Amino acid sequence: MQRIIIGLGLILVVLGLLWPLLTKLPFGRLPGDITIQGENYVVKLPLMTCLILSVLLSLVLYLVRR
Repeated sequence: MQRIIIGLGLILVVLGLLWPLLTKLPFGRLPGDITIQGENYVVKLPLMTCLILSVLLSLVLYLVRR
């Protein structure tokens, strides 16, 4: 359990350091992502982004477990 928490902490630190670069990636603005704009609200449904991230995470976890 301690290793998992330390690993998650390190991942968060790395993501925090890479955040300026990650915001320039097109995630959230891919074809298949739905944006609904009203007068006083914006609803974003990043369907394609979630699908791609799910595939990448599954691939990483498969390689780690192997």
